[in-house]
Amino acid sequence: MKVQKSLILLPLAVALSLPSPAFATHRARAESPFGERQKILFDANWRFFREPTPHLEKTVPITDWVYLPIEEGAGDARVLADPNLDTSAGGWKPVKTGTDVFEGRVGFAWFRTTLPPIAPPPKGYSLYLLFENVDDNGTVYLNGKKLYYHEGYGEPFVVPLAEAWRSNGPNLLAVQVDNTGGPGGILGDVFLGYAKGAEIGSGAAQPDFNDSSWRIVHLPHDYVIEGRFDPKASVSHGFLPTPPAWYRKTFYLPASDRGKSLWLYFEGIFRDSDVWLNGKFLGNHPSGYTSFFYNIAKAAHFGGKNVLAVHVDPGNYEGWWYEGGGIYRHVWLIVTNPVHIAQWTTFVNPQVVGDDVEHPAMAQVNVHTTVENNTDVEAACRLQFRVLDAENHLVAQTDSTVSIPPNGTRKVAVLLPLHAPHLWSLESPYLYKLQISVLRDGRIVDGNETNFGVRTIRFDPNQGFFLNGKHVELQGTCNHQDFAGVGIGMPDSLLEWRIRKLKEMGSNAYRCSHNPPAPELLDACDRIGMLVMDENRHLGDVYTPKTPPNAPYSDLSDLASMVRRDRNHPCIILWSLCNEEGIQGTPAGERMGAAMKKVVESLDPTRPVTAAMNGGWGYGLSHVLDVQGINYSYGVYDSFHQSHPNFPIVGSEIGSDVSDRGIYANDPAKGYVSAYNNAENTWKSVATHPFVAGGFVWTGFDYKGEPSPYGWPCVNSHFGLMDLCGFPKDDYYYYKAWWDQEHPLVHLFPHWNWQGKEGQPIDVWCYSNCDAVELFLNGKSLGKKEMPKYWHVEWHVPYSPGVLEAKGYRNGQVVATDRVETTGPPAAIRLTTSTPTIKADGEEVGIVEVAIVDAQGRVVPTADNLVHFRVRGAGSIAGVGNGDPSDHEPDQANYRHAFNGLCLLVVRAGNRPGSIEVEATSEGLRSAHLRLEAVR
Repeated sequence: MKVQKSLILLPLAVALSLPSPAFATHRARAESPFGERQKILFDANWRFFREPTPHLEKTVPITDWVYLPIEEGAGDARVLADPNLDTSAGGWKPVKTGTDVFEGRVGFAWFRTTLPPIAPPPKGYSLYLLFENVDDNGTVYLNGKKLYYHEGYGEPFVVPLAEAWRSNGPNLLAVQVDNTGGPGGILGDVFLGYAKGAEIGSGAAQPDFNDSSWRIVHLPHDYVIEGRFDPKASVSHGFLPTPPAWYRKTFYLPASDRGKSLWLYFEGIFRDSDVWLNGKFLGNHPSGYTSFFYNIAKAAHFGGKNVLAVHVDPGNYEGWWYEGGGIYRHVWLIVTNPVHIAQWTTFVNPQVVGDDVEHPAMAQVNVHTTVENNTDVEAACRLQFRVLDAENHLVAQTDSTVSIPPNGTRKVAVLLPLHAPHLWSLESPYLYKLQISVLRDGRIVDGNETNFGVRTIRFDPNQGFFLNGKHVELQGTCNHQDFAGVGIGMPDSLLEWRIRKLKEMGSNAYRCSHNPPAPELLDACDRIGMLVMDENRHLGDVYTPKTPPNAPYSDLSDLASMVRRDRNHPCIILWSLCNEEGIQGTPAGERMGAAMKKVVESLDPTRPVTAAMNGGWGYGLSHVLDVQGINYSYGVYDSFHQSHPNFPIVGSEIGSDVSDRGIYANDPAKGYVSAYNNAENTWKSVATHPFVAGGFVWTGFDYKGEPSPYGWPCVNSHFGLMDLCGFPKDDYYYYKAWWDQEHPLVHLFPHWNWQGKEGQPIDVWCYSNCDAVELFLNGKSLGKKEMPKYWHVEWHVPYSPGVLEAKGYRNGQVVATDRVETTGPPAAIRLTTSTPTIKADGEEVGIVEVAIVDAQGRVVPTADNLVHFRVRGAGSIAGVGNGDPSDHEPDQANYRHAFNGLCLLVVRAGNRPGSIEVEATSEGLRSAHLRLEAVR
């Protein structure tokens, strides 16, 4: 049912109107400061249905095929899928399932077979084909009709046949296979059989479809996280099944909207979404990471009911990590006057005037925008531009008069002088607001508001990165976009909470790995002061995990949408074209990169372009970059700098050190990795090379999927400096020590609960930024050791219960201490939160940290008690977690086992203000209570 790629309005940049309250039936809209423009949140009251995975019965294996390799192109589907095609000649060869017919060749092949007769399905059953593995991508035709496209290899998929099945036969099956490298073909078994349950098909897209039995959900929503772990599902995606699903929303538009311009704005759907309004197909958007618009003026019903239907299919992966599934970011209805500022066309480009970039006397605010006229007559209007400071004082303004042709657009550019500007910096992330108003006959009919910051950035090939003329070492982390309990459906408050956790560690930079983030994450980075590498998902125009050499690159609309949407954020300092592509060092990579850089520079000439490359440095894609990104391979820093002395370098991914919180011995059977992992070389190599601008550690937080170095039972990664709940691991403190050297720090590990190992030596490590560290056991000194810079010190200590304490010295004085104690058995639960108030909007969340403590209130570092939760009042349970990479308990439940003494509760506020009472209980432990407040 993939008809067309979704409409992305052109030209497009960040132009945010002031948000209005959530739209409700017959509710009066809030008055807008920009005339008729309304931006209405559409997150509430969606009906949701997760398509069940068919389980085939009475299956018949389909083993004998003929195939035809295609030397050029993909082959003509009208001919090769025609059921009347004679395959006895023309190069067709017999083949059985499981045969690699490509042997590394990149390209296409066609497979055909006649399906055997089968009795009509019993009542309540439907007919399906099950493909165990098509490598890489498969398009399935039955009797000449295209039924299904599956992207990616290694995961089974089913194809419903009712739409094209001939009950009297014959039934000719044709499969086009696209191989992007390595083995390829129909490599797994194929079965024909029955499955119980009626097919929904496109019926759910029709406005009269009965969805009353579907459950109601609130966005952002990740339904894959609601599933149960399955060892047969994709290991890289966290062993969670990824079936398709439907969303439907009913809403009303007043008759007064007739004649206005209306759009639906989707910030992110994972993935391959089809959208209908009132039964009219609006389009398909394949990307799971880019934001997009649909113009709905012609499909909308004014003065009555409208039904919006969205189908998503997350099974065709774009990456090799947990990607979730669903409408996982905000949806907005945008209503404007027919004469309006076009979506994403406002570009605010402040430039410091003069050489004094630390204390400039003047900045010039260059503004570019586009006014659109959706009427049949010419429109004359006046544009008013106003700059407000952080206290909402007017500090600059100007006007411009413009005439827009019928059903046309007009670009407008103005310059506003800004005297003695406040600079945006990490310490003081000062934000201005640009307000644009469109006036016709003296009346404001449209407008928008854009936050921006004044700052300068520079990458020097010998000295690294400079912000506002001051050297800043990029102390960054790479991060995916999922979290315990909620998956990729993170509300705004949780996005901000994670950025604050990273900044508390001393991090000052965030790499969006490997895709454009939610715009609200960038808003948080603007407000908090966090530098960002904004990364495009794919090299060229593909949606496969890796880009083949023959991939097209003429559209590049996904890249363009990222730049247009995000270019006004002062936090962004780099555009990254891609991550670790196999063709990165080849001429094909260079051609694609050159085309992509041209797109970026046409939309934003103010920021450098990089790519996260794990090989081919100095070749291919490197030839078009402004800053060379180097993943891992810190051993090439010196040689690359020597051979390319004028090429700035950034450690785009400097290390992927694996460890688990509270684990001090590798355990492959349980899927645990020891914290003694010697991560120090990674940062030391960056910090001791001044020409390297800094680096991004892989990763700040654990994430589901990619459970290297193990597989099942592991369901999430071990890479994070914090676990999936945001609890720090030991490595967290290594980076905190060296990223925040102004504050003395000592971190001692492991814990000191080693009952049964009395007298046996325990490896004791200490991370610190002090000059020296002295270790004490039960008050007795075990020696003082000098602290090597960017390293650790260690002792081998015979275990004896009690107190192990480390003291850090600077200039001979104790400036920091840390201690671990032998605790008693679990006695009670302790609840704490850093989010005592939650916005009462039905989607924002608070984080409750749960600790199992002994009678003295000390966290028991080995406790694994089962904790039950009860939430009453103005909130509910959104999810749970514990950071255990091998825990198969559901993320959305009212219980969770502690993992090494800790677990997490995510609480969602309702729509009304009030108290939220949290209770945690566990058999044999003293219960705990905590009060949160839902506020307007």
